[in-house]
Amino acid sequence: MTMVILGCALPSYKSWWPFVVVVFYILAPLPTMFTKSYNDRTGAGVNMDLAIFITMGFVVSSFALPIVLARAPVAHPVIKWGACNLTLCGNIIVYLTYIGYFVTLYQEDSNYGLRF
Repeated sequence: MTMVILGCALPSYKSWWPFVVVVFYILAPLPTMFTKSYNDRTGAGVNMDLAIFITMGFVVSSFALPIVLARAPVAHPVIKWGACNLTLCGNIIVYLTYIGYFVTLYQEDSNYGLRF
């Protein structure tokens, strides 16, 4: 989030358009979480492919939005490329954090106790 806020608030960029990707940060894990809880209750696992597809749509959109805003009209782009790069770096950090969270949360053979 710090990278995204820097992409918005630094004096040379001064545009809050890159902060729109926060909506994608909120929406991206929701389909997978809802489907996982639904599958745990019902036992059916056919909806997970659709949930992953929707999640990947949000992820790709959060990477595409800053690039589209930076490439808008050549004479007067909506955001500068520096803000775009900061937002893309922030995207990478946020989604790597999501991956780490889901890998550790849904790990089935997790034994954190000591073995002797």
